Amino acid sequence: MEETPCGFDSHPRHMQKTQSKKLRIIPLGGCEEVGRNMTVFEYGKDIVILDMGIQFPEEDMPGINYVIPNTKYLRGKEKNIRAVIFTHGHMDHIGAAPILLDKIGNPPIIGRPFTIELIKYRQEDYSKGSSKRLKPIYVKKLEEKIKLGAFDIGFFPVDHAIIDAIGVIIKTPAATVIHPGDWMIEHKPVGRKKIKYNHLAKLPRPTVLMLESIGATQTKKPVTEKQMLDNLKRLIKDAPGRIIIATFSSQVQRIKQIIEYASEVDKKIALDGFSIKISVEIAKKLGYIKTEKGTIVTIDKISDYPDKRVVILCTGAQGEEKAVLPRIVNNDHRFIKIKKNDTVIFSSSVVPGHERTVQRLKDNLYRLSDNVIHSDVMDVHTSGHSNVQDIQEIIRQIKPDYFIPVYANHFMLREAARIAHKIGVPESRIVVPDNGSVIEVSKESIETGKKKVPTNYVFVDGLGIGDVGEIVLRDRQMLAQDGMFVIVAVVDKRTGQVKGSPDIISRGFIYLRESKDLLAQTRKKVINIVNKTAASGGAVNWIHVKNELRKKIGQFLFSKTKRRPIILPVVIEV
Repeated sequence: MEETPCGFDSHPRHMQKTQSKKLRIIPLGGCEEVGRNMTVFEYGKDIVILDMGIQFPEEDMPGINYVIPNTKYLRGKEKNIRAVIFTHGHMDHIGAAPILLDKIGNPPIIGRPFTIELIKYRQEDYSKGSSKRLKPIYVKKLEEKIKLGAFDIGFFPVDHAIIDAIGVIIKTPAATVIHPGDWMIEHKPVGRKKIKYNHLAKLPRPTVLMLESIGATQTKKPVTEKQMLDNLKRLIKDAPGRIIIATFSSQVQRIKQIIEYASEVDKKIALDGFSIKISVEIAKKLGYIKTEKGTIVTIDKISDYPDKRVVILCTGAQGEEKAVLPRIVNNDHRFIKIKKNDTVIFSSSVVPGHERTVQRLKDNLYRLSDNVIHSDVMDVHTSGHSNVQDIQEIIRQIKPDYFIPVYANHFMLREAARIAHKIGVPESRIVVPDNGSVIEVSKESIETGKKKVPTNYVFVDGLGIGDVGEIVLRDRQMLAQDGMFVIVAVVDKRTGQVKGSPDIISRGFIYLRESKDLLAQTRKKVINIVNKTAASGGAVNWIHVKNELRKKIGQFLFSKTKRRPIILPVVIEV
């Protein structure tokens, strides 16, 4: 059989000439954005789901807490769902579980212990007592195999920015899917061996590699775990005063390493931030973090020790208003006030959309402390994602028959597809999916159907799920952009003429006290429009009157201000 230069077979091995039943792969989220990760695998009547994540709101989603996948496709198929498998415990992979599991019939959930315990906690936080309804299956050893109808499930280790992250193998009679979830290749791991993926090349063919592709545009050499830890240890050891480290609460491996080193150099650790305390509590319960007695102290006790012996691990590296670090900077923390000789470390990356907030936080910190450290000045953080070279390496090791880039924005998926093609994967065996794409895989082929399943946004706003739709969101965007203009006109029922002067309320459009001329002109326009539209004799169509007010007053205000506020006409008959 002919081989391409990189060692890929030119055709999937063990192909059959006869047509076979097909595996359907349907991403419900995560293939047009970073987040909202959820994929449906369907073979015959059996369904397995991978991940149930949230997407954090974008700038054009005012008032939205987060976005979850649309499960409309699964309605009526709840009894066919064998399980939901979770690759790891980040919110873009488990965050929607408390809402969606109940909607799809509460099937069994499968994952590593830390991941399952995080889901149970999130479930309980969402609805007290609801975690008891969960049907967890703990993957205690990666060698375990699980049978789910026509699916045979296996697992493999991956490196990522959270403990207990795993890759998933989904075997069916039609094909074998290899899905690492979120992943990276740690080239210099601390305390463990470098992970290799060559063994996955021996799985039953054809194989489909579904690869998270956030790093497809990243060409820089990644910071190694050893480099990062060496820098953190040096800072902790040599700091002139207290150390304040802001990081993600999910970075439990890093938190563990910091706690262990602080104990070695006789320093006390204080944890501050609800989510970071929960993560450490779960990790301690599972035995992933073991501490010497007295190493961890409560935040109210830090003043009992010299500054040089205190390390504070906290949340708030993204500048979130109510998180710990911003409260410290704003002098709104009961026990911590920044001192000039404190060392403040951002051991985190900036989440897209938080750039300006983090910048302001850094500006304020630089005014308070002489020792602010972040990735722009020192390697104190490692990404949990790959780069271009790592994508090339994992594809070469696995040698898949088919390649599907996933879990990223569309341009990243396209770049990952280009990488795969350059190292020998034929274009005919690469599929770049959209959310809702129906990809059918058999022993003979891979095809994408013309029809898509529903994947439109489901917004979560406060306690409401899905009750904020595109129209409401568009109104919010308009309100945020140009404000609101309310017109209240009192009309004589008999004559259809306006009585008195119409009231006008403006919010976010113009300041009324400084716009008296415009208001006077607007009131005249309102009176003329109502009198002309309503005084035609016979029954008055007030809907038509209001529409005329919206249209003509909107045109008038735009001609004067070049803004388009939402206009709300209120007509009161007396």
